[in-house]
Amino acid sequence: MHTIQAEVITRDGIKLATDVYLPDGEKESYPVILERTPYGKTRPSSCEVHCGEQWSREGVANYFVQRGYVVVYQDCRGRYDSTGVFVKYLSEPNDGYDTLQWIARQEWCNGNIGTMGLSYSAHTQMATACLTPPLDELKCMVLDSGGFSNSYQGGVRQGGAFELKQVTWAIQQSRPDLSDQEVQAWFDKLPWKRGNSPLTPKPEYEDYLFDLWERELFDDYWKQMGIYAIGFYDNIKKPLPTVIMSSWYDAYVRTTLDNYAEFTRREQDVEFIMGPWLHACRHQPYAGDVHFGENALIEAFSDNWLKVRLNWFDKHLKKLNTTVQEGDGHYPVKLFLMGGGSGRRRPSDNRLDHGGIWIKAKEFPIANTRFVNYYLQVGNALSPNTDTKPESITYSYNPLSPTPTIGGSITTGELVFKNGAFDQREDEEFYGCQEGSTRPLSEREDVLMFQTTPLESQVNVIGEIKVHLTVSSDCPDTDFTAKLIDVYPPSEHYPEGYCMNLLDGIFRAKFHKSFESTNLLQPDKQYEITIDLTATANTFAPGHRIRLDISSSNFPRFDVNPNTGEAPAKAIGRRIAQNTIYIGTSTSYITLPIVPTESLYQL
Repeated sequence: MHTIQAEVITRDGIKLATDVYLPDGEKESYPVILERTPYGKTRPSSCEVHCGEQWSREGVANYFVQRGYVVVYQDCRGRYDSTGVFVKYLSEPNDGYDTLQWIARQEWCNGNIGTMGLSYSAHTQMATACLTPPLDELKCMVLDSGGFSNSYQGGVRQGGAFELKQVTWAIQQSRPDLSDQEVQAWFDKLPWKRGNSPLTPKPEYEDYLFDLWERELFDDYWKQMGIYAIGFYDNIKKPLPTVIMSSWYDAYVRTTLDNYAEFTRREQDVEFIMGPWLHACRHQPYAGDVHFGENALIEAFSDNWLKVRLNWFDKHLKKLNTTVQEGDGHYPVKLFLMGGGSGRRRPSDNRLDHGGIWIKAKEFPIANTRFVNYYLQVGNALSPNTDTKPESITYSYNPLSPTPTIGGSITTGELVFKNGAFDQREDEEFYGCQEGSTRPLSEREDVLMFQTTPLESQVNVIGEIKVHLTVSSDCPDTDFTAKLIDVYPPSEHYPEGYCMNLLDGIFRAKFHKSFESTNLLQPDKQYEITIDLTATANTFAPGHRIRLDISSSNFPRFDVNPNTGEAPAKAIGRRIAQNTIYIGTSTSYITLPIVPTESLYQL
């Protein structure tokens, strides 16, 4: 293998630093694999850990080169060795398109190009694919935990609220000198202003962050190519075979589901893989304080992630007869179904043994899925049976004392929050919790808990989940949050039980009519809202309970609503809100996708 260092000149004259890895020997043309990254084309990727070993970029390139491919790595505009100014997401469509055209003109390219990459590198792929006219040379993609379908509803904002992982990402990329304690001290001072934030020494990062944060309305900004693939799906080449992979505790589940739905609608070749891991951590069979068993790794159905991609590229760039798993072409959906473990504390790492199995399916949602409404009822009950007596519950939400984030589907938040599954109780290791406190979140006055009776038999919840609430407030705006929890009964290892978070979501009430306009609340008027929890795959074991928590904040995962109607990024004042949930009859409920055990096929 040998390397060529090149520069791709974009349509506006920017030089994109590009490394090309080629087979040794006589000059020939080969299929090409492209990955574009803002994290350094020579730096190891966090996703390239195979069998416990971190692979270098060169090592990954050599793996494919030895099997008859050319591999191209490129620094995104304004990052590392590329010139220009880095504008997060929005430069990627044109730059990626120009790069594909450049590759197609090279003598070492045989006209067959595939793309791959994790997270931002998945965003770059979808951004490029949305540009017209579609390039015939682009034959397939591997979207790993990214590829923005709609960043306004997942990845940057969600339900109208702002995801503060965008803040921690910007800090990590521009201010690596800041300690965790310094970042947390800045979070104590929220909201910030331009010129008085931790990013002030790096104005290009401060500007783009505030541009995202201050744009509350779903306007034309959010409908740009690069962050809104849904608006450009019709532009994408048909067919464009794609592997779509992510995980239940990843921040891009909504994007993953949207893209899967679109590519399957086209009746093209799609592989859909969902594991239980954290973002970029498929080499770890756990998420937070919960372990899923060694079988949770990709090695359960393939040699490794390299082999999965090689099979895909062989199939679509070389026209070889391969699939992600040999002989398994009729089951393109591979999901890790969490649950079924011993429930004991593992002595090796003190994590809860939650367990799980890989299942296969022909489609998602899985055939024979029943969507069952579980209604919020008097006495903290959650039941598929409706109660004829309407009631309401009112609680106080103080934006100066928000409910702390205890895990969840987050990325790049290690500076102020921890990712994954945890027992839902306060602990000083989580930002915002009082020192020495171990109070369950359900004991907070601003958290409403609804749960089933102990289950008599297992319940398999697999698919998308939404919470429908009828609400009111005495403030012009407020937030409502929802969290789905698997409640373990008390045991020898967990005398108080274990409340494992699966999913959470948020809705900013002033967007009750539309995300394209602000419609402030009238005091105590009832409104119907829907909170998107994205999706999961979990078996609730006999004796467990299904629990739904309702509150009005989840900080620092999301920005805190001041309850004044102001945008949180610009807010001056704060109000304590009296928020009300209406229960009984069929006013408030969670819709769960339940799959009978006999409809599950183990991989």
